Amino acid sequence: MKSLLVSTTAMAMVVANAAAADMITELGAPEGQVDIVAWPGYIERGETDPAFDWVTKFEEASGCKVNVKTANTSDEMVALMNEGGFDLVTASGDASLRLVAGGRVQPVNTDLIPSWATVDDRLKDAPWHTVDGVHYGTPYMWGPNVLMYNTTVFPEPPTSWSVVFEEQMLPDGQSNKGRVQAYDGPIHVADAAQYLMAHKPELGITSPYELNEDQYAAALDLLRGQRELVSRYWHDAFIQMDDFKNEGVVASGSWPFQVNLLASEGQPIASTIPSEGATGWADTTMMHVNAAHPNCSYLWMEHTLSSNLQSDLSVWFGAVPSVPAACSDGRGMQTQEGCDANGLADFEKIHFWTTPVANCSQGEGACVPYYRWVSDYIGVIGGR
Repeated sequence: MKSLLVSTTAMAMVVANAAAADMITELGAPEGQVDIVAWPGYIERGETDPAFDWVTKFEEASGCKVNVKTANTSDEMVALMNEGGFDLVTASGDASLRLVAGGRVQPVNTDLIPSWATVDDRLKDAPWHTVDGVHYGTPYMWGPNVLMYNTTVFPEPPTSWSVVFEEQMLPDGQSNKGRVQAYDGPIHVADAAQYLMAHKPELGITSPYELNEDQYAAALDLLRGQRELVSRYWHDAFIQMDDFKNEGVVASGSWPFQVNLLASEGQPIASTIPSEGATGWADTTMMHVNAAHPNCSYLWMEHTLSSNLQSDLSVWFGAVPSVPAACSDGRGMQTQEGCDANGLADFEKIHFWTTPVANCSQGEGACVPYYRWVSDYIGVIGGR
């Protein structure tokens, strides 16, 4: 049966070749609104913090009202796009090729996005949104998955992800059991695999997204052990923040978004990338194949590259802009020093989220595909 499995990339290439001919070639009048599925904190209009608003001026200038549906996991984003009713999605790499292969998104005509030329060259043809030379989105923002920790418990930054994977005494003299969290999404298997790359080199893992049966089994074993430690599997950023403030959680994989908000509230919170490195996300704005508002969608994609959004979102979320000039051209709050602190030079060190497939660098049918990750991770969370 393995020989019959077709990789997501291969399927996406077939879809790309068929769909490229249907690419929009010119824009018409704005339709009055655009409906977007986005990660928490990605589209702000000043409601959370008045200083962060990259929606209001767009609406005034374009006549397109921005409606946002927040999604907390890539699987939720894929499900929402499969249901339809949305124009755009800010998809991470573990969702984007699934959306292409499933025919849920359409090719993007970069000639209709004047600021495309300003995009980081490392992202323009990135494999998580470009298939057989066809672009399926506009790069949005990228960054690492960080280890968030309580600075009262950890006077010095933790140096290893072991604090969330293996039972141990923490610097405050108490066990980590019941005081750490893990991400409620099957892509967390990759975090376990990345940890094993450093601590069990004999497994021969070269990519945390390309795991043969033995490597995959080792990752699941590590996650089953972690199950005994975690107080909650988180997927809602705001619930995780509340857990750090009120429920005694002191360490977890997280996003810079939570770290920045908690720190801004005066909470004893900081983050680090431990010695094993980190997984990460490079997100892409992709348009639904049946988008009801394509003209507003293209205007929004141009806005994401040309406005203050890139700069201010970089500050707000603790991420790196897809437009490097946004770090220093004064369009918003960000500075070159801020981008450097957010990991601008760490691009090559991050294992960006991507969809695990059966046909991988280890050979055809050699790797465990994503559907297994989904079912097995549900089992891990359920104690199996």
